[in-house]
Amino acid sequence: MAAVAGSNIVAFKSAAASAKFGDRKIPQFRQWSPVQVKALPRPSVELKRRWNSSFASSGIRAQVATIEQATNEAAQKVEAPVAVVTGASRGIGRAVAMSLGKAGCKVLVNYARSSKEAEEVCKEIEGSGGQALTFGGDVSKEADVESMIKTAVDAWGTVDILINNAGITRDTLLMRMKKSQWQDVIDLNLTGVFLCTQAAAKIMMKKKKGRIINIASVVGLVGNIGQANYSAAKAGVIGLTKTVAKEYASRNINVNAIAPGFIASDMTAKLGEDLEKKILEKIPLGRYGQPEEVAGLVEFLALNPAAGYITGQVLTIDGGMVM
Repeated sequence: MAAVAGSNIVAFKSAAASAKFGDRKIPQFRQWSPVQVKALPRPSVELKRRWNSSFASSGIRAQVATIEQATNEAAQKVEAPVAVVTGASRGIGRAVAMSLGKAGCKVLVNYARSSKEAEEVCKEIEGSGGQALTFGGDVSKEADVESMIKTAVDAWGTVDILINNAGITRDTLLMRMKKSQWQDVIDLNLTGVFLCTQAAAKIMMKKKKGRIINIASVVGLVGNIGQANYSAAKAGVIGLTKTVAKEYASRNINVNAIAPGFIASDMTAKLGEDLEKKILEKIPLGRYGQPEEVAGLVEFLALNPAAGYITGQVLTIDGGMVM
């Protein structure tokens, strides 16, 4: 109760019929003298403790509520990461785009020819509550790459993550390989990675933040009969990854490569039983990998804070084929 000052009559007004101190009730009053007020019973020490505890608790709760509100507002202001995934209409690229989209990224789904499949990927991402858009373009062409990155920036303001996945094969023995077969694979699988990395890194450098993941292959590490062009391109991607990682480390841009082994795809589905048996005999786990397993590793490197100290690395995901 507030202290009473002076010798004037103090007026007390209350809508209640009586006042209560502890277990004792005081009849309703309107005008009391200071002497009468002084004679009023005082709350016990225990009751004061309870009051102080109640006031303190309510104050703490109010502070916690204020902090939680501020935290929620700050979280809402943080923009979702923007990811560009090349060759994202099918296979590993599709699985990566879906994984990043479901994880909360805004995803640009690049494709070269499969527009229908790319649109389906976008719809699935949007169906899971994410944002996505498609871009048809050849990553081996500088103009297409510049336009692709500009599309992402125009739509969402930046590029935080680049997944260089687009690739082709033109398999044949070296002695039969035409220059066009060699050049087509080098242009898309290696030069395309160079062009996309260069364009996206310009955006990332300004923010001093970014993650680039290149999809290489185990054949870039060990070679493969009938894939001189593909092996050379993927080996080039691995060398490019290490160099770019060193160049951009000071700008807080992490650059890594993933080297998948045999991953279930349209291509592996067409292999005959005899060839498939020989392949599986070389894989300790005795099975093909799934696109979603590669996508899981990509998501970790792209989004997980625990991957912040990983750069310039080549991570194989091959069932133990290359040890």
